[in-house]
Amino acid sequence: MCKVYNQIGCLTTIKSHLHQHNVHEYKSLNELMNFQKNYSATRQQIIFDHKLLIEEEKNILSNEIIQLEDSIKIKKKEVEQELLLGLEKLKYQLNNLSSTHSNFIQAFSNYIKKNGLKRKIRNNELTFDSKITHSLQYVTENYNIKNNRHQYIVSHFDDAVMESCSPQLQEVDRKKRIVDQVNSSIYGALGEQKVVRELEKLSDDYVLINDFTCRFHRAIYNRSENDYIQSIQIDHILISTSGIFLIETKNWSQHSLKDANLYSPVQQIKRTNFALYKILNGGALGLGKHHWGDRKIPIRNLIVFIQYKPTEEFQYVKTLTLNELLRYLNYFKPCFSANETQTIANHLINFRRK
Repeated sequence: MCKVYNQIGCLTTIKSHLHQHNVHEYKSLNELMNFQKNYSATRQQIIFDHKLLIEEEKNILSNEIIQLEDSIKIKKKEVEQELLLGLEKLKYQLNNLSSTHSNFIQAFSNYIKKNGLKRKIRNNELTFDSKITHSLQYVTENYNIKNNRHQYIVSHFDDAVMESCSPQLQEVDRKKRIVDQVNSSIYGALGEQKVVRELEKLSDDYVLINDFTCRFHRAIYNRSENDYIQSIQIDHILISTSGIFLIETKNWSQHSLKDANLYSPVQQIKRTNFALYKILNGGALGLGKHHWGDRKIPIRNLIVFIQYKPTEEFQYVKTLTLNELLRYLNYFKPCFSANETQTIANHLINFRRK
């Protein structure tokens, strides 16, 4: 099987974007696409689940309210009995104060006690209801909270459901926005994955470097376009015994093919070809010499279209469908040994790291 280095570029872009926005649960492109496909159904399921939760809450509240009503009645009766018993004791003490006095001091003392008991009785009678209310305050407040919530659910069921599921819906909507922002990268990654799987069918004489990206400390002057190349990125570089293949993958629709605002992949791959030529000729590769001179390293430009392929042909760039790829690669005759192929691959891998 073909030796493969690096993960595909679009996948790296997607992972970086999702992690940057704290979206970590999707482990594959299929999971991302299923999330997009099932987004509406997911929202409906969340709403349905919360309808069940609110219905369950309503039933639980109904039972709790009945229990609280019984508890309030029992508690009220207990408090009333306790307060009445206290009043009876005070009245009993008042009635049993001696009415005969042996001297002035005893008479005055009884007078003071009688007035004190009368004040207590009067105060207890005046505060009778408030004491009951105070004793029942906690359970009454609990009852009112639950009863108000129950009444709200009964009269505004749909609103209660939406309030309950709102945080979950907002999070799903947020993730949908984040995923949609890399929609083009998702389709790009699907295309690149298909190309990689096709290339993996090749023998181990082939070396595949995915997402070859590098910046140059000193920009390369590109005479054909009269500008400077500061960096390059190519989806795949395939190094084989028959040379190097620069492969750009496009999973484009027919609309994208006709969109003049999209940067030309033909121009992109030709610039990369020139930069790669400079890289390979910038130092000794250690390839076997020929007595006539330095050996040429063929660099061929390929654009693989996953969906639709333009009918036009382009100078120095071959356009292929996925089904045509392997047949085209096998057309060329070997000009390097397997060891020399690996030497070229190692040179590019090390250059990229630098």
